[in-house]
Amino acid sequence: MKNRILYILYQPYKWLFFLPFVFLNTIFFGVIAVLISTLVNQRIGSYFGGVIWSRLNAFLTPMFVQVTGKENIQPGRSYVIVSNHQSLYDIFLIYGWLGIDIKWIMKKELARMPGVGIGSKKVGHIFLDRSNPRVALESLNEAKRKLVNGTSVVIFPEGTRSKTGEIGTFKKGAFKLALDLALPLLPITLSGTKDILPTGTLDVQPGKALMVIHEPIEIHQHTEESLKDLVAHARDIIANSYAHLQHPQ
Repeated sequence: MKNRILYILYQPYKWLFFLPFVFLNTIFFGVIAVLISTLVNQRIGSYFGGVIWSRLNAFLTPMFVQVTGKENIQPGRSYVIVSNHQSLYDIFLIYGWLGIDIKWIMKKELARMPGVGIGSKKVGHIFLDRSNPRVALESLNEAKRKLVNGTSVVIFPEGTRSKTGEIGTFKKGAFKLALDLALPLLPITLSGTKDILPTGTLDVQPGKALMVIHEPIEIHQHTEESLKDLVAHARDIIANSYAHLQHPQ
């Protein structure tokens, strides 16, 4: 009964203030990020348009965050980061609390969208296209130039958000990219975000989110032939951690 009352009391705040404010501040911070990235540099632009934006919206939800494993990140080293995907709030959680400069892999179709394409390019996000060998090589070379000195890339290998929270099949793209760029994988497990904002809804509610940063997986011993094993290894790490968070001993 108490939770039901709190849920009802939260609704006016959500619809009259929070969701409209998220919409407006997303536009505002997007413009700020593009301006700073153009006039200063992409890393500072990404900090304002990513970290501050994420923390502000998480604070106003409110989302209470717990992070473990930050010691597994080596300062100045770049990674291909792979994580399970439960909710749009995964973006707030990773952007706001991972603590390193990150880029996102974007679908090539988004590059043609008014505003989104040029904005994403200005802050340094990566459009990867493997449909054409020449274009794919150019995309990889662009990624190599950007993913240095501690700047990393984040990919959700499930490809879409899980509706149940259970971890789905991992696609090979992120792992192939790690091999192509000779970068270590950094597995991350997220938990709790699906309860804050379930997939396919606007039913935002306060909650607790957890992020577990695992030890990096070195990829120098892997090849195209062992790619399947690499994918399975990373998924096992994330899935086992998620199961433990859901049902701690």
